[in-house]
Order: sequence, then structure tokens, then C-alpha cells
Amino acid sequence: MLPQDLSVRFGQASEAGVKPENEDCLGVQVPKGDLLSTKGVAIALADGVSAAEMGGEAAEVCVRSFLNDYYSTPETWEVKTAASRILTAINRWLFSRGKDFSEASKGFVCAFTAGIIKSHSLHIFHIGDARVYRLREGELKQLTDDHRVSVSKDVSYLARAMGLSTNLDVDYVRVRLEEGDRLLLCTDGVHEHLSANEIAQRAGDASEDLDAACRGMIQAALANGSRDNVSCQLVVIDSLPDVKGAEIYEELGRLPFPPPLSPGMVLDGYEVESILDESARSQLYLVKDVETGEQAVMKTPAQRRSDDAAYIERFLMEEWVGRRISNPHLVKVLEKRQQAQFLFYLMERVEGVTLAEWMEANPQPEMGVVIDFVSQIISGVRAMHRKETLHQDLKPENIMVDESGRLTIIDYGSAFVAGINEAEVPFERQVDLGTRCFSAPEYVLGRQPSRRSDLFSIGVIAYQLLTGGKGHPYGERLQKAQGIRDFALLEYVSATVYNPLVPKWIDGAVAKAVNVHPDNRYDALSELLADLKTPNPDFMGAEGLPLIQRSPVAFWKGVSGVLSLVVLILFFVLLKG
Repeated sequence: MLPQDLSVRFGQASEAGVKPENEDCLGVQVPKGDLLSTKGVAIALADGVSAAEMGGEAAEVCVRSFLNDYYSTPETWEVKTAASRILTAINRWLFSRGKDFSEASKGFVCAFTAGIIKSHSLHIFHIGDARVYRLREGELKQLTDDHRVSVSKDVSYLARAMGLSTNLDVDYVRVRLEEGDRLLLCTDGVHEHLSANEIAQRAGDASEDLDAACRGMIQAALANGSRDNVSCQLVVIDSLPDVKGAEIYEELGRLPFPPPLSPGMVLDGYEVESILDESARSQLYLVKDVETGEQAVMKTPAQRRSDDAAYIERFLMEEWVGRRISNPHLVKVLEKRQQAQFLFYLMERVEGVTLAEWMEANPQPEMGVVIDFVSQIISGVRAMHRKETLHQDLKPENIMVDESGRLTIIDYGSAFVAGINEAEVPFERQVDLGTRCFSAPEYVLGRQPSRRSDLFSIGVIAYQLLTGGKGHPYGERLQKAQGIRDFALLEYVSATVYNPLVPKWIDGAVAKAVNVHPDNRYDALSELLADLKTPNPDFMGAEGLPLIQRSPVAFWKGVSGVLSLVVLILFFVLLKG
């Protein structure tokens, strides 16, 4: 376990006040185990709009759905991605239900504010007129803006809310936390009737019974004349995680590295049958479960990296990624049958050869095979992207091909996981992890990688498939490029230079995929696949288009003429017969 974990205390209170019904809703969820590190603590507060007939129901739906669904999203997703997608779905549901009313503003409408405490950060998602405050060393700071429009001195209305429109506009704020910080979430029924000094004093004086402190705050607001529902939540940050990596790594990270293994040796119930590969980064062994006889591939870390924290994190990440992302074209990481005593992980055994070896044996594959191979690679990579994970080291050596032509991506050693990357660590994470000739320029330039970075690598692989592995889209100059100017001077070398049989439109699709500038590449992997399967006129020019696309009228006239000629020939043949 971590020497120090994230630890919070919280209290909350909500009352109808002078109103007959309480249309506010609030909740806090503090998960246990790995979820505390990968997802964090969630706080949510909603205020049903008084003018809306179903404001209270909307508030309850928002809070309950957000707290439940947030922890159901993949651990690989960033907080912002997970929360935004959930809120979008909730908003659509609320708006669809609101169609039963004369105006959407009369239906399922509410203000909503949520906070996610993860690692050393507070992620705020806010729409409406509730507020989030942070109290630090006696200084109170408002972290949100009120989404209200004033008509006059005494009249204002809510400008943004959940369920009000299909276009959801939620404010997102990320702030760094410190131990001892106090966070206060409250509805307008509270903050409009308490001064900043009174809020700071009451939040700061709260000690053990935080629920009582919240009750005192809402009672003070009512005493000051609040005629609305009153709700508030108080969260005290007692401790933040030690900056030593996420908790999920800690249990495994304390395991010793296995010694070098030889055939016949047994490690944690697995007998080594053969050594598959040894490199500076790791070792691969073909092993057999001593009880079941089932074969697997065991990967162990390199002994010389035992004091390299960044390397250990990456090694642990490989197993973590492999167990959470499933696709027929991604190698499966297997569960260990017993408690591990050493640091290693198991993968399914994938029969066949690497794509690099396959290309050497098949230097001129048919276009259909190339497209099929690229399609399979895209399928696997797309599954990773859906979990906000970048592969970052796509190359023929990391892809296996079996006898049936099925491709499997086998290495996650350079994967980037957005959700895990949010956790702070005391070491510098390496960014430029891939193989240079297959890596996008943004890695060399120190820019933020994206899905288009993996797309670049897929484009280079497609290029090599088309050219029998003979060339590179930018030749040797890519590996020598260091700065923006160097990359700007690079010129794409057409695949037809190495293989004249490559269709113009396929070469054009590959050229776009490997464009030096990320913004000029495809937006999605599916777009590349579509252009590989169907000719894109943009890559052909008029002279290269089929007649049916250049001039449909001329094409069908020609077809009609040929058919007429055939009919005449048959007619004369029948006359002579």
C-alpha cells in the first residue's frame, strides 16, 4: 500500500426551507481500493429549477446517475472525458423528457455542480448557479461562475442548466489541491444569504462533525432570509497521495524482479519451456502451468532496470492495459493462477511470425491483403483509443501474423493511458518511447501526442506493406530531422517509386495518413480505411477516375451502345439461322 493515500472527510445537509418541497439533491462517493487512485472521490450537487415542474426529479437524476455512472467508465479515461460523456448523456435524457411540456424550461431542468478529487487535483464540472469555494489557510476563493443573466437590479434568470437545451455547455475547471484545503459546494439558497466572511468562518471552524457544520450553515442562510431550498457540502482534504505513482502500481512494484530463467526452472507455478527473446528491456519465455499444462508467454523485466522507477511504471502499465482492453487483434494478458511472488505478467501464446518477417517473405502482396492487414491493425488500435490509450510503438516487429492471415498486436510497453497519466509521480515519464522511423514528428518535437500519432505509424506500416519493406515515406531524412524546419522540408516519397502497381488513390491515402503535420492527417482511423477501400477523387485527378465517375452520362451511353450492338448481332445471327 502507499505510505499515504488520499483521505477526505465530508459532511452535507439539505432542507426545503420555507418551500413545501426540497428540489435539491446531493451526494458524495468515496470508493475503496484501486478506484480511489484511478477514479478518485466524487461530489455532486443539483438544484431543481423552481419554474420547472420536474426540477426536483431532474436534480435527483443528475446526482444519482453521475455518481453511479462515473465509476462505471473505463479507468483509462481522463476525468474530463468520463464526466463530460456522462453529463452529455444525462442532459439528452432530461431534454427528451422535457419535450412533453409546453417549454423545455418547464420540464426536467436543474443546475448541477460536481467535483472529482483525484491525485492532487480537483476537477470541477459546473452549470448553473450553485458555487464551489476553496478555503485555504483562512482565505476563501470562489472557483465557479454563476450562470445567471440579470434583467434588472432585482430580477435575474438562469442562463445555463441541465435539460434546458441539447447543446450542453458545462464549465470545466481543474485546480491543484493541498493538504488541509476545505471545499464547500452550496446552492444559491445558501451563498446568496451568507457573506464570504461568514462562509469562511463557518467552514474553517468546522471540526469533527461536518454534517453539523453544514446544518449550521444552511440554518444561518434561512435566518438571513433565504426563501429557497438550502443545501451545502463540506469536504476536508486530510491527506493527499504521496507522489510515488498510483496505488494500483504499489502492490506490484514492491515485488522483486525474477532472476534470469532457463528451461526447466519453475517460477510461481509456471515452468519455463524455452527462451523466446532477450533484450535490454525485458525477457520473453514460453512457459507451462505446472498444474493445468496450459501454455503462455511470460514477460519479465530486465534486471538492470530494477532501480528505474519510470521503467517499472511502464512495465506494470503493460499488464494493466492488456487486462482492460479486449479485441481480437490485441494480445490477451492472462490472469495469474496464484499470488505472484515476483514481478512478471502472462500473455496468450500467439502463433505465427512477425509482420516484418511476413513482409520479407511476401514482398509484393496483393492490394486486398494490404487493405485487410491495415484494417485489422486499425481494429486493434481503435479499441485502445476508445479507452483513451495510445499504443505509441506500432511497427511490424510488434505485430504477429498467423497462418490464416490474422494479425495480433503484441506489445503495450510504450502505451500512454490518459487516466493514469493524471496521477502525479516523482520521476519524469519518458515520452519518446517508440521506434523513430515509425514515430510521428510530434514525439521528436516534444508536442502532445494524440490518436493521429498512432495513425501516422499505421500509415508507415501500410507504406512498407505496399513497398515490400523497401522504403520509408520520407526516406532517411526523417530520422535525421530534429526541429520544425527539418520536418517542414521533408517531402513524401510516393510508394509507386518502389512499387509501380500501387494505385494512385491508395498512395494518396497513405500520404495523408503520414503527413508531417497532425492537423493535415485524417481525423479518424475509419477515414483512412474508407479511402483505402474506395477511391477518393481527391487523390486521383480527373484523368485517373473511372469513366462512370468522370462522366456518368457518357458511361451509360456507352453501355447502351454496346448492348444495342450485341442485340443487332444476335438479331442477324437468328435471321441467318
